[in-house]
Amino acid sequence: MLIAVAGPYSAPTAEVREKNLLAMNQAAAAVFERGHIPLIGVNAALPVVACLPEETDRYEAIMAISLAVVGGCDALLLIGESPGANRERDLIRAKGLPVFTAIEQIPPVQ
Repeated sequence: MLIAVAGPYSAPTAEVREKNLLAMNQAAAAVFERGHIPLIGVNAALPVVACLPEETDRYEAIMAISLAVVGGCDALLLIGESPGANRERDLIRAKGLPVFTAIEQIPPVQ
């Protein structure tokens, strides 16, 4: 399966944002170890957003890209709630696809 990983990213400091992104990347590595392909919308969005003009609403740009990435996935691993992660969760649920909240819930590829 192509499994999106979602969790909190936005935070008041760069240090906390970096910690949040690391947690998503570590979860993505665990998804990969179970035999699936992980994607993180924020990872796709951040390099693009960094090149946008300063007046751009960065949160909405990140969300637009993240939602597009997640929308193409077969499932979601939600590692923590936040407004953005919950939007990703709701998108997957609206499609009737699985939302996992723990790596152990994801069936390993045989």
